Amino acid sequence: MSNQIQLTPDNIQQVLGEQNQDSLILLTFFSAQNPDCLAQASILSNLAMSYGEHLIIATVDCDQQQALASQLAQQIGLQSLPTLVMLKNGAPVDMLHGAQSEDEIKKALTEHLPKPEMLLLDQAKQALATDDLNTAFSFAKQAYDIDADNTRVKLVLANICIQIHKLDDAKALLDSVAEQEQDAYFQNLCAKLQQAQAQLESPEIKMLSEALEAEPQNNDVKLKLAKLLGEAGRKEEALELLLSILKRDMTFASAKQDFMEIIASLPDGDALAATYRRKLYSLLY
Repeated sequence: MSNQIQLTPDNIQQVLGEQNQDSLILLTFFSAQNPDCLAQASILSNLAMSYGEHLIIATVDCDQQQALASQLAQQIGLQSLPTLVMLKNGAPVDMLHGAQSEDEIKKALTEHLPKPEMLLLDQAKQALATDDLNTAFSFAKQAYDIDADNTRVKLVLANICIQIHKLDDAKALLDSVAEQEQDAYFQNLCAKLQQAQAQLESPEIKMLSEALEAEPQNNDVKLKLAKLLGEAGRKEEALELLLSILKRDMTFASAKQDFMEIIASLPDGDALAATYRRKLYSLLY
C-alpha cells in the first residue's frame, strides 16, 4: 500500500486507526486553490519516498472533502492553509501552521521518526531481501558512517560483508562488538565467517598455487587460479593475477573480461575497484 493517502469519510478510521500505530502519520490540509499547498505537496511526495513505511502522508482535500475537512479542522483548531499535523498512536504530537520548507518539515519529523542510520539500515535489509548485495552494502555502510557504535548496524554490515567476501572487514566489525551485545545473531555471523574463511584455501586453489610457483609465467594457470580466487572472495589477489596477464597480453583469453567482471561485482565506491580500474586504464591509455 502506498504511504500517500487521500482521506475520505470511508477510509479515515482505517488510516488513522490501530493498523498504522507503528507509523507517524503526517496529516496535511490541502487546497488546489492555494499556491503554498501546491508547493508543499511536492515536498511531501519526496518525503514520503524518503521515509517509506515509517511515515504516512494523509491528505485532506479541503475542496473535495469539505465536510470531512471542516470536522477535522474544528477538532485540531485549524488556523491556516497549508497545515501539517503529526499523529502518533492516534494522537497529535506536533503541528506546523502555514507554508514550511523541506528542511523545516524534516527537522520536525526527526523528533518523531527513527534516526537516519536506522532508516538506512531498513533500506539495506530491503535490498538484502532481494539479493541486491551491492545496494545493501551501500546503505549499511552509510548507516555505519553515521553511527559506528551502533551494534545492530555493525551486525547487518558484517553480514553483508561476509556475503560479498569482504571477510577482513566482517571480522573487524564482529571483533568490535561488546561482549554484552553478542547475541544469537552475532554468534550466527561468527559461524558464517568461520565457514567463509575455511573456503579461502580450497584444494583446487592450493593445487593451482603450487603449479604457478613451478611455472610463474604460465598465463593459463594464472587465469584458472584468478577465477577460483575471485569466487572465493579473494578478489584483490585475483585482480593482481589478471593484471599481470594483461600487462603481457591484453587479449589473452578471457582475462580482460574476468577482470572487469570482478570490478563490477564490487560495491559502488569500493576502494579496491577504483584502484584496479585506474591500473587497467593506465595499460589501455
